[in-house]
Amino acid sequence: MSLTQADVSTHSLVAESQCCHSPSAQSQILSQGLNINEPTYFSVTIRQDSLTVTLDGPTIFILSASLILGIHFLQPASVALLIGLATAVLFIHNDYQNFIKLGPGGTPSTFGGYIRINWLKLWTLSDPFDPLPLPSESSVEPSRGILARRREEGTAAPLPYRCGPRPQVVGIAPQRQVNQFGSRECYLALRRILEHHGLTHGDELGVGTSCFEKHGLGLFARYPVNNTCQGEICHVHNSDHSLHMNLHPEDAREVIEKGWGQRHPLTSRSFLFKMPVPRQFTMVYAPRTRDELKVVCEIIEAAGWWVVAKEIRMDLLGEV
Repeated sequence: MSLTQADVSTHSLVAESQCCHSPSAQSQILSQGLNINEPTYFSVTIRQDSLTVTLDGPTIFILSASLILGIHFLQPASVALLIGLATAVLFIHNDYQNFIKLGPGGTPSTFGGYIRINWLKLWTLSDPFDPLPLPSESSVEPSRGILARRREEGTAAPLPYRCGPRPQVVGIAPQRQVNQFGSRECYLALRRILEHHGLTHGDELGVGTSCFEKHGLGLFARYPVNNTCQGEICHVHNSDHSLHMNLHPEDAREVIEKGWGQRHPLTSRSFLFKMPVPRQFTMVYAPRTRDELKVVCEIIEAAGWWVVAKEIRMDLLGEV
């Protein structure tokens, strides 16, 4: 007999990464004072298990005897309370294990971190696919998103629709995909492009460990117009290869509508305290193919546009 909390499928990911720089490139990065976090070989399993209780013969006998004795010797209210407490303990234990299985992120993988995340759950978005209202052009800088601007100017084609259904996303901090993982090749190519982008535009950009995530490679603006967390533009997750980034509300709307991402659950407005992420914080799904990697790089350029208020094109290094 089993009790199911949710119909959450189980997936696993085993990924490897390797150094992306030659020694000369590493020396050049270090000479510019950038805190580059080289990837190492790793094996990560992202799994979310449903709450199940298996009852074999002896367990059924003990449980039945306990219920009979409890009903006989205790008040019905006490028996109901004990059953409720046992169910709650099982649920919390399972939920905590699922939190730990998401891996390292911006929240410590401790019970204290789990309590904090459950507090923040009270303030999460009801619909992560409902984009932010577009602000008036005079209220933000830059006034327009770069994706729409490029399309109107004829310098780029509209953002294509992402093929297939959206991946399943769980968690808050960390927030992860649990299916449709991007390939290792696309992930390594994305890292090389990000690192080269920060290197070639070192007067304006830099790379290092993510300020939001506390893990993984992040791209930063040295002189941000819209300040995020130390000017972070985006970061990529080592485990599921998805990204988080800050986007102009107009660009975020197009990214969500075209199926490339969704709002972070903590981008809702709270009048009691400041949320730990900006309202423009958006999750972008892991690129699965070279064509999708090219689109993701275009979205990263849009994130740079929002943070720096300047269009800085990425060199794709012949990767796509």
